[in-house]
Amino acid sequence: MTAVSNVSGSTLSFADLVAADMGEVDALIRRRLASDVALINQISHYIISAGGKRLRPMLVLLFAQALGFRGPERFELAATVEFIHTATLLHDDVVDESALRRGRDTANARFGNAASVLVGDFLYSRAFQMMVSVNRMRVLEVLADATNVIAEGEVLQLMNMHDPDLSIDDYLRVIRFKTAKLFEASARLGAMLADASPGVETACADYGRALGTAFQLVDDLLDYEGATSALGKNIGDDLREGKPTLPLLVAMTRGTPAQRDVVRAAIEQGEVQRLPEIIEIVRSTGALEATREVARAEVARACEALSVLPDSQYREALLHLCAQSTERSS
Repeated sequence: MTAVSNVSGSTLSFADLVAADMGEVDALIRRRLASDVALINQISHYIISAGGKRLRPMLVLLFAQALGFRGPERFELAATVEFIHTATLLHDDVVDESALRRGRDTANARFGNAASVLVGDFLYSRAFQMMVSVNRMRVLEVLADATNVIAEGEVLQLMNMHDPDLSIDDYLRVIRFKTAKLFEASARLGAMLADASPGVETACADYGRALGTAFQLVDDLLDYEGATSALGKNIGDDLREGKPTLPLLVAMTRGTPAQRDVVRAAIEQGEVQRLPEIIEIVRSTGALEATREVARAEVARACEALSVLPDSQYREALLHLCAQSTERSS
């Protein structure tokens, strides 16, 4: 368990540092999920109860606390970003035809595609009700922009499916739209609640964007390095969906012509029958470590952005979060 120093000099686990605030957020999530429609309650509780890392709400809380804000609005916005994230997961799993997430059946596998999409819509609309309650126009502006960019990222990813000629720049653009944008918005919201200066707010947003990019890069490499039991999803899902992620793009650049042809065909056809061979190509060409190095470079940018924050256990936690993001195995 990662630990950070508290004001007395002793160590405090990262989980303990945010435990009380996350307890408030989880209680708020349960209250805000309530609906008179039974199926909405059933599906939304099913996916929320699956857990997850809750990184986006943590960023709202950590940046707000790091900059001295203690008001209850931080719980409302932390829950809001988790609702937005959960809605994207429901829609993603339908589009990707995924069957496993966080170690159990996806909502679409359990309840069907139509119900999952509609409950995702409910979570989006509930999130907007919650952000309105904070009564800050800029909160609406930031989150409306974020949800729009995320949707663009989803469409871009769909357009890039089965395209082995995708450039690395275009791949990174999808990550920054689809994943990093909500990390960025979450960090920015924490700074906004604290009425931080424009420069500090921008630095916080920079941290979120870089951390979110690194997080997705590691997710992509774990599809070829991890184990289903640890990841909570099926190994090779990205390949089955025809996603040309960075490990595959690097492997095609570094591999022999024969290796390049194997990977190229797999992306074009969404072929998982040769997954063991493709994993070996990705590993032997150094594509996994190359991807992790790109993630580490993003983390370095994130850590540099934290120089605007005063020294505190919250700033230390954000630094440790960076370290965890690139070395994790799930």
